[in-house]
Amino acid sequence: MRYAIIILIVTLIGCTSSNKKDMEHSTKSNHLINSSSPYLLQHAHNPVNWYPWGEEALSRAKKEDKPIIVSIGYSSCHWCHVMAHESFEDDSIALIMNEYFINIKIDREERPDIDQIYMDAVQAMGINGGWPLNVFLTPDQKPFYGGTYFPKEGWRELLLNVHNVFTENREKLEASAEVYTKAVGANVKEKYQLSSGSQISQEKIDSGFQKMSLTFDSEWGGLKKAPKFIMPSQWSFLIDYHYSSQNIAAKDQLQLSLNKILEGGIYDQIGGGFSRYSVDKYWHVPHFEKMLYDNGQLLSLYGKAFKIDNEPAYARIIAETVNWLKVEMLDPSGGFYAALDADSEGVEGKFYTWTYDEVAQIAKENTLIIAAYYDIQKEGNWEHTNIPRRLQSKKSLLKEFALTNEQLDEIVIDFKKEAVTYRNKRIHPGLDNKIITGWNALTLTGLLESYQATQQKDYLALAKNSYQFITSHLIKDQTLLHVKGLNTQGFAEDYAAVIQSFIKYYETTFDETALGLAEELTVQMNEQFYDSNEQLYYFTSSNAENLIARKNDLFDNVIPSPNSMMAENLIKLGLHLDKDSYKQQALDMVNQVSDLITQETSYLSQWASVSTLLIKPIPEIVIVGHDFEAMAAKVNALNIPHKVIAAAEKESDLPLLSFKTEINDQTAIYICFNKTCKLPVTDLDEALAQIPN
Repeated sequence: MRYAIIILIVTLIGCTSSNKKDMEHSTKSNHLINSSSPYLLQHAHNPVNWYPWGEEALSRAKKEDKPIIVSIGYSSCHWCHVMAHESFEDDSIALIMNEYFINIKIDREERPDIDQIYMDAVQAMGINGGWPLNVFLTPDQKPFYGGTYFPKEGWRELLLNVHNVFTENREKLEASAEVYTKAVGANVKEKYQLSSGSQISQEKIDSGFQKMSLTFDSEWGGLKKAPKFIMPSQWSFLIDYHYSSQNIAAKDQLQLSLNKILEGGIYDQIGGGFSRYSVDKYWHVPHFEKMLYDNGQLLSLYGKAFKIDNEPAYARIIAETVNWLKVEMLDPSGGFYAALDADSEGVEGKFYTWTYDEVAQIAKENTLIIAAYYDIQKEGNWEHTNIPRRLQSKKSLLKEFALTNEQLDEIVIDFKKEAVTYRNKRIHPGLDNKIITGWNALTLTGLLESYQATQQKDYLALAKNSYQFITSHLIKDQTLLHVKGLNTQGFAEDYAAVIQSFIKYYETTFDETALGLAEELTVQMNEQFYDSNEQLYYFTSSNAENLIARKNDLFDNVIPSPNSMMAENLIKLGLHLDKDSYKQQALDMVNQVSDLITQETSYLSQWASVSTLLIKPIPEIVIVGHDFEAMAAKVNALNIPHKVIAAAEKESDLPLLSFKTEINDQTAIYICFNKTCKLPVTDLDEALAQIPN
């Protein structure tokens, strides 16, 4: 029965015809016209009579007893644009959709809760997920068939056959829908055999790393597959694991991966910023859209990595990415936009690629040097054009062209300045100007990590601006919003990311207000999102719209699971606020997932990072005195990922700062473990010697 409806639909393809004369044509302006989402507005003039998700469309489906098409995508999605142009802008396709279906368009970035449900449903059907996501539902929102991109004629035939199955085999269709609805709403504990009796251990983390290491690409970095997503939490885990275990292989794979990524076409070598993924194993050809969540997390990743060896290339990549954020993504109000499209002028990557002649026009007498530096070829290095990337080592270029290091740097810097000016004359990719709370919080954390690592004050200034924006514009009536300007309450992902960023903000600026806000949001999370039976957080609040399922998001994807983020937040807040209940809650969450972490470390990498925090006592570094800011900055610049830090000029009501004072008018450093402190000292090196490696 599970696959009966799929087989039935597939076998009927090509066996039906339609009477187009009897179908009514929708107007060129549909129900999306008043949407705030750039993605929905892209479809507002389709001949398809699109509705946004809401009562009007859902009620009409029930009243007219029609199946629903839910089509989900986002503004910067290339294949979403392709299917829209091929099918949704086609009058003949629109006639079929308007006659036989209720058509709903969803911006997955505005409604990740709906996207999550129907993506899980499609995967339960045995179909690979992705976007655009097109799912057929019964009038009561239950999924019975779906997929991603469909070519025009395939989509046409599928529409007609789904209509026929819905009218002629309704009973089988609804039985299939019940199966998929049940699969989507399955209990996470039962589905993944989570056990509250399990316990995390160093042996489990070691085993997980060893299994993960079998998937490492030892030549090009990342994992042995294509396409390649950067997955920042995977490489952040290697930082944490290397620190806790001193495993050299973890550090080597981390640095290989980060170096290959920053040298590849997935990084915009000219203007800064990272694309979403590369289609090949070489990090060469990106899917050109740039997402805020990727870039925010990569600032964190390269910042943490810089703390290990002070690698200059990482500082450069941070500087260029921050500059890209300021130039391309910063709203005048202080928030950061969601994304830049892959396409411009209807061509994927056109804004970012170069001909050899264009490069020569800019580089002039340095053309051969720049061509070698960025792998610019006369015939092109991709589809008769060039995606700048770094293949040759700097050492070999210096030797080949008889240059000093300073001379080469100057040539490259001058070229990049001119190339940016030249490129800015092109038609820019489309901008998704939504300001999403969780993504802004990830970026705030990245800016703070970058400042800690490099001590560049402009990063801190931008971070303070971002913090003020979040507190002023994204918290309404003490409730976190999901998107600026919309009244949709934040999802668990938003709460977890904001709490994380506020803890980081306190540990960087020592503004105690931020820690207080983090606690207030955590209380909300525990009241509105926490499932005490599964010991996990739901993705949606108890106050949210009722959908066909309420999901617990367990796995770490491109954005980590809100559950794994909250586990870390609870540990750190528990230490800062002296709340053992928070640490116990985190321990319960991690323990029950511990066996799964061992089996699937790559997909529970943030969970694995949190696990490293629970194996050994966490140093509580407390600094009190007139020089607390400078001393704390020195500590934060060091590679000590497993720590909490509190600092102030004098003792305060915060538990870690209570009864702690200067020593003989000198700034004092206290190293504490499990609420027990060693003798305070005034010398930083002496203090650090109290922290076992």
